Amino acid sequence: MSAGDQKNGRDKPEGSLPVAEIWPEVERAECLARGAALKWASGVFCRPEHLERLSQYRKRESQRTASIHTRLKSMVQSYLEGVGWGLEQLREARVELKEVSQALKRAGLESDGNTAGVKSLERMREVSVSHRQLLAAVSNLPRLYSVHSMVMETERLVESRRLLEAHARLMDLERWQDDILWQLYGAAGTAGSALSSEEQELVGRYFSGVGQLVDALGKELWAVVSSALALARQNPTPFVSAVRIVEREEALDRALLEERGGAKGHSRPLPPGRPRCWRASFFQVLEEAVSARFRSVSYLHTRGPGLAGHLSALQHGIMADLATVRHLLEHCVPSHYELTAAYLRASHDCLHAHLTQVSSWDLESGEIFAVLNWVLHTYNSPDMMGHPELEAEMEKVELGPLISTEGLEQLQNKYVQSVRKSVSEWMHKALQVELQDWQRDQEPDTDHEGFYHTSLPTIITQMLEENARVALMIGKSLRDQTIQMGLYEMENLLNRFREALVEFGKEHRRDPSKDKNKFYLHYLLASISNCIILKKSTVSLQQSSRSTGQFSRTPPNPLAALDRAVRRACRLVMDQLLLALQPLLPGLMTRTWLAQGDPTPKLCSILELHLELYGRVRPPCRERLQEEAQWLLVVEYVRALMQKKLVCRSAEERRQLAQQMVQDDQHFRDILHGLDGEGSVPEVNPLALLPVLADFIRLKDPNMLTLEVSGLAAKYPDISEEHVSVLLDVRGDVSRDVRGAVLDLLEQSAPPLPAGYRPIFTDILVPPSIMAFCLPTAKCA
Repeated sequence: MSAGDQKNGRDKPEGSLPVAEIWPEVERAECLARGAALKWASGVFCRPEHLERLSQYRKRESQRTASIHTRLKSMVQSYLEGVGWGLEQLREARVELKEVSQALKRAGLESDGNTAGVKSLERMREVSVSHRQLLAAVSNLPRLYSVHSMVMETERLVESRRLLEAHARLMDLERWQDDILWQLYGAAGTAGSALSSEEQELVGRYFSGVGQLVDALGKELWAVVSSALALARQNPTPFVSAVRIVEREEALDRALLEERGGAKGHSRPLPPGRPRCWRASFFQVLEEAVSARFRSVSYLHTRGPGLAGHLSALQHGIMADLATVRHLLEHCVPSHYELTAAYLRASHDCLHAHLTQVSSWDLESGEIFAVLNWVLHTYNSPDMMGHPELEAEMEKVELGPLISTEGLEQLQNKYVQSVRKSVSEWMHKALQVELQDWQRDQEPDTDHEGFYHTSLPTIITQMLEENARVALMIGKSLRDQTIQMGLYEMENLLNRFREALVEFGKEHRRDPSKDKNKFYLHYLLASISNCIILKKSTVSLQQSSRSTGQFSRTPPNPLAALDRAVRRACRLVMDQLLLALQPLLPGLMTRTWLAQGDPTPKLCSILELHLELYGRVRPPCRERLQEEAQWLLVVEYVRALMQKKLVCRSAEERRQLAQQMVQDDQHFRDILHGLDGEGSVPEVNPLALLPVLADFIRLKDPNMLTLEVSGLAAKYPDISEEHVSVLLDVRGDVSRDVRGAVLDLLEQSAPPLPAGYRPIFTDILVPPSIMAFCLPTAKCA
């Protein structure tokens, strides 16, 4: 043990614990301090020359330590002074508590000594109370004798509606009753007991007529208030009297409540039936009088046109009542009543409840329109609540909507569903009429431009536009919903229309010679024109509708349904053309055709007849039909060539065949170019194929066929090896080597179809060839 430790050990009192055991934090703090000091010293004296400044560091640390000790001593001294002052205060408080305790003991002894004296005064208090009660009874005897007669007289005044006089007598009776009860209450309070129930019952029974008078007077008052609108035009005096009585009662209620609230000690109790709050009852009766106008309205009285008449009657009645309130009743009441604002609020609340009830009924579209138009436009218009004279009053009251936003949305949805049901029925009827028109034994009607049409598009267009126009009178949102609904229904109609076209075509194919199908093609063309008219109407409706929000299901797409219907009708028209050409097609590419040119003139006459009918179709479907007719004619013409009914035996036959094909092409072109209108010949003219095939057959040198086929494949990339092989067979002079070279070249080139190219050879099937038997090792050409 070091000398310092021994010295510390000697300084400790015997039997005391080490400081580290008492405060382990001290030992931990000392260890941390020593570690920090060592770390600091090792950083400062890391080199021998640094030891020269050791004395400076020692002096600085000694000064710092001395300063810390000084602050600690000052703090401990201040703490000890505070503890001493607190002990002195506790000693003084102890002395004072002893004095107070002794004073309380002396007061208790004196109180016990006075108990006997207080008991001797009990008899005197009882005599005083009895004397006061007798004095009150003697003073109130004249009043008590006259109560019954005053009650009878007040009843007569009430019955004769002399309300002010009746109310004055009633106030006297109530004052007497209140004074008697107060005297009894005061006497009971002086005696140290509460007013007994027998005494209260006795007074109440004696003054029972007063309560009945209050009820009778109130009944008469509220009858006058409820009929205020009628009285104001005849004699407003009873209404003025009623208002004065209400104000008197309100002043009495306020005075009694203030007296009770400001009294100290025994506060005076409120008389029976107070406060009456007749001013609040006045406005409540006014609201009930307003609502009485709506109670008698029933479901049956307002059905159909009656609902619009009922709403119009409400408008005129409310405005007439408002005029009466503003010009007559407003001058009969104090200004703070704000009677016009109160009537506005009451009528608005009653209208809200009434229209909510009406909206819950099973209304038709016309009835819903009447409600929506009245709520959204008529109610806030200058003819009603937007009247210039009501502007100041409307600013004072905050009226909510007559029908909530959710209620308006439900009404609009009900309106759209009701209109949808009607539109669906009308569209179904219009389609039935259209199907009946198709069976007529006469041509369809033509418009001023000479185009075929029926009544279907006119009915549909007028119906949708009229519904949109009516809905726009309510608002753009309802107009957009109605248009979307109409587009949905039009899409459904067009789908059924397309199915009807398919069935119409099937019926015609079953027996095309029936007389009733004589105008089959004409009505197909009229159907196409109808679709063009409906498309214009649909585009117009879509442009006028600004609704681009989310739909509860897939948005309507009537244009796609229109396109499907038009394509189906065009397909049926082409089928009819093919049916007319079918008997003449076997005569093409035969020896007879090559020698005489038949049946090309007949084909041209049929084509010309059909193209003339296509002119009765509105553009652009007219040009589409003409183009499809060209494609069909060329396809059938080339298909006849591919059947190899005519195989050339010599160069002269090849020349004749090519010449006849060119002549037929010219006939076809003459017919097509003779059509009225522009754009009858499409950009990609299928007739251009016939001269190309004629040049292929006319070619004299077979060795040049490779180059010719290359050009043919470049113009018509959908041509196949089978097509080229048939063309080579029709020539009749192609050797096996040339054939192989041509087909190999075609197989190697095979260019892809360019964008926008319409294949023609894809629709031309090559009949299967009958191949001769060949050895397995031989290569077939």
